[in-house]
This record gives sequence, structure tokens and C-alpha cells, in this order.
Amino acid sequence: LLGRAGCLEEASDFIKYMPIQPTASVWMALLGACKVHAHVELASHAAEFVLELETQSAGAFVLLSNMYAAVSRWDDKAKLRNMMEDRCVTKIPGRSCIEVNNQVHSFVADDILHPQAQEIYTELTRLSLQMAVVGYVPDTHCLLYDVEEGQNDFSICYHSERLAIA
Repeated sequence: LLGRAGCLEEASDFIKYMPIQPTASVWMALLGACKVHAHVELASHAAEFVLELETQSAGAFVLLSNMYAAVSRWDDKAKLRNMMEDRCVTKIPGRSCIEVNNQVHSFVADDILHPQAQEIYTELTRLSLQMAVVGYVPDTHCLLYDVEEGQNDFSICYHSERLAIA
């Protein structure tokens, strides 16, 4: 609760001085609060404890990696991803689903396996161009990859949620 309220240092102190050994879940709660309040250094500290207690915690790796990306710390992000590979930790990709005419369609980012992929991508391109004409500019500050400026719009366009909508 302290972390969610933005009292991150107090939350960290509370955890340090708990009368029992904090679990990985406790440290993950602090890590999540650090993400909400963009406190990268404390997040790194919390993630160390999570990964000490649960060496296969994909959630801790991914959360901290995404925080590093958000502040353009690409080398730190790459080190974490390499550590994930060394420990054989994998993250299950996010998936978006939509039901159309009593049939469920499921997508992951950049999905090309759907039987109507060609039509979906054509529709997304059409919609993106139409939105640009009326002045829509995608928010690319939260992209999690170090890409060239012109590629940012492309990265956002093929998110699994957009594929499902198209």
C-alpha cells in the first residue's frame, strides 16, 4: 500500500525491517510500485531480491527490462535479457482475443498466422493512414525497443490488440 501510494522509500524500509523474511511476492509488489512511479533504481534493488529468491521469475526480469527501456537504458535492458537467456527464462507473449460471429480469434504482436492476416494488415494500414490525416500521433514514449524514429509507428501498429480490432 505504501508503494502504490508513492511512498517508495517508506515501503522499502518497511520491507527491510519486517520481523519475518520478505518473500519474493513482497519484493515483486515493491517492484510493481516502482514501475507505477518510475523509480528505476529502487526497482533494480527490488528485482535483485526477487531474482535471488526466485531465479526463474520472468515477471521480475520483464518488468525491470521494460523500465530500463522506458528510460533508454538499452545496455541494462540487454544485460537483463541475456541473463534471462542464460537462466533459460522465457516470457509467454501477451495475447489478445476477440469474438466475431461466435468464433474466437486470438492474436500476438506481429501475428501473421491468422488466416485473414493479409486483410487485417491492410485494414490496419488503412486505419493508420486515416488517423494520421486527422492529426493522430501515436504515443511512442513507452516503446520497449531501441528502434529508429520512423519505425516507432510501425511497432505500435501491429500490437495484438490492434490486430484483434482490425
